[in-house]
Amino acid sequence: MKKKMKVSFLLVILLCSGWSVLAQQELKVRVLNQYESSVGQFTLIQGQESKEFVADKEGHVLLPLDSLQEVLITAPMYDTLRFSYAGLSADKTVVMEKSFEWKDLLNPMFYIVMGGLWIILLIVFAETGLFAGFFLPGDSLLFVAGIYSTNLINELFKSFGLVLERSEWIDLILLVTLISIAGVIGNTVGYWFGRKIGPTMFRWKDNFFFKKHYLEQAHEFYDKHGGGAIVFARFLPIVRTFAPIIAGIVGMDKKKFAFYNIAGCIAWVFSMIFAGHFLQKWVKAQFGFDLKDHLEVIIIIIVLVTTAPVLIKLVSGGKKRKEKGEG
Repeated sequence: MKKKMKVSFLLVILLCSGWSVLAQQELKVRVLNQYESSVGQFTLIQGQESKEFVADKEGHVLLPLDSLQEVLITAPMYDTLRFSYAGLSADKTVVMEKSFEWKDLLNPMFYIVMGGLWIILLIVFAETGLFAGFFLPGDSLLFVAGIYSTNLINELFKSFGLVLERSEWIDLILLVTLISIAGVIGNTVGYWFGRKIGPTMFRWKDNFFFKKHYLEQAHEFYDKHGGGAIVFARFLPIVRTFAPIIAGIVGMDKKKFAFYNIAGCIAWVFSMIFAGHFLQKWVKAQFGFDLKDHLEVIIIIIVLVTTAPVLIKLVSGGKKRKEKGEG
């Protein structure tokens, strides 16, 4: 009898210790916002207890495992989220909804999440067609669009109720074609605007959407490079917004403008989309990490590379104006 009691007692101890081990287990979870960026610091509320956690740059963090209970997760500027570990997807990702901030307008993922391909087409058109889109993230947006090319085309087809099997090449060609058309139309609108009322723009006052020195800078760029400026301008933020307007102001031949316009748009869109798509595949195959996990760094690099010539021009131009003023 005593032996049975000892055995039973040992079994109880083992079971209790087993539950204790399970309670101490941790689960690797990824905590992201809707733009696929790491949430960073957040608070996990489980029952009456709350604890602070910090996710890494990819959003990964170890959380205490309790599949029998729902938990709350909160963070500044985020909506509170309730979830259970058992209800997580296979990749163990938790997506929190981030509140809007004005700086989100500089994040390409904001536009992809909010409107997909439709809003990308509008932005590419607006950069030149509305001459007020110089602050929009054109280059980085197209690069990121190349990474998400299949997703974007899938959403486009679904909006028309179409379900078709396609290869990655078809998706890329469709994406390049549609965005190039939007760019060509935008440049054409800018060109006709320049022909009609462009000269009066040099007498406009500066405001948030219009800066006279940007127009003057584009004029200098056009004088230096001629028709090729329409092609080169596509790769330069700010300059590409005003280059077609300058072409209209100086009365560039319509056929000549159309040629450079189409060539420049296709070259710009093709290079950005294909760079994003295939660089993502190459990096993942060679180094084993996903560019989607490092979009913030990539965007910063693209912005620095594409805006460097413009910034250098602005600085050197400012110095020249000061020297002339002193003289």
